[in-house]
Amino acid sequence: MTAAYADRRWTSPDGLSLYARDYAPADGPARLPVIAIHGLTRNSADFEVIAALIAASGRRVLAVDVRGRGQSDRAPDPMTYTPDIYARDVVALMEQLGIEKAVFLGTSMGGLITMALTALKPKAIAAAIINDVGPELAPEGLARIAAYAGQPLVIETWDDAAAYAKRINETALPHYTDADWAAFARRTFREGTEGAPVLDYDPDISAPIRAAGAKALIPNLWPYFRALARKKPTLLLRGATSDLLSPAIVAKMRKAAPSMAYAEVPAVGHAPMLDEAEARAAIFEFLAGVS
Repeated sequence: MTAAYADRRWTSPDGLSLYARDYAPADGPARLPVIAIHGLTRNSADFEVIAALIAASGRRVLAVDVRGRGQSDRAPDPMTYTPDIYARDVVALMEQLGIEKAVFLGTSMGGLITMALTALKPKAIAAAIINDVGPELAPEGLARIAAYAGQPLVIETWDDAAAYAKRINETALPHYTDADWAAFARRTFREGTEGAPVLDYDPDISAPIRAAGAKALIPNLWPYFRALARKKPTLLLRGATSDLLSPAIVAKMRKAAPSMAYAEVPAVGHAPMLDEAEARAAIFEFLAGVS
């Protein structure tokens, strides 16, 4: 299922023009909106299926393009590509649209941004859905992501783009068909100035990671996670074969926040696309408990 959305722009505290897809809610009682935040190299298009379903259930959904991705401006200073700055951008979105509180849906980096927002403006978070990420990250998954994020790439045709998307993601999404990979490429590439597809993000998004070196491999977000999951309704989703969110990390998270809801999406790695039946069921069961 996909649905129409309005193009929405807002201005970051440092003057960037940022973009979000704004899905209007179906008729019914007023309910808290959902703000959906994508992963490191992705954009708002990742949420096109789940956003449409949530909007049809009666909640407004704002799926953002984080700075440097999709239709949002690239940052002149690549060292602003960090979760704390992304969180400030989200606060600016809420302030400019008059939203005091929302449910956050964060995939991978989007989950880290949600945790950062806990420190910046905890009252803005009514509840959180964290998709396949934790306050610490498995080194295997980090190494895999670092191997391709921001790396030079030559793509000449949309078939090349689909082949690249498959090569990078087929372990996580083994059930995808050639048609699925072609659609995936259309979500993650755009047509470049020379007519050939180019990845739809600023290659410099990885600059802060490179600058941090080995320290970037072991982020300590446990205080943020505890503040979030112990005080706010939280759902953790994990792809059953994820290499970024290991079973050991999940066990630590559940021990730290015993009331946190948890669901696993079978036969999927990092990260579930949230169009899977198990992911949809867990999300809607969780949202049913949030006004």
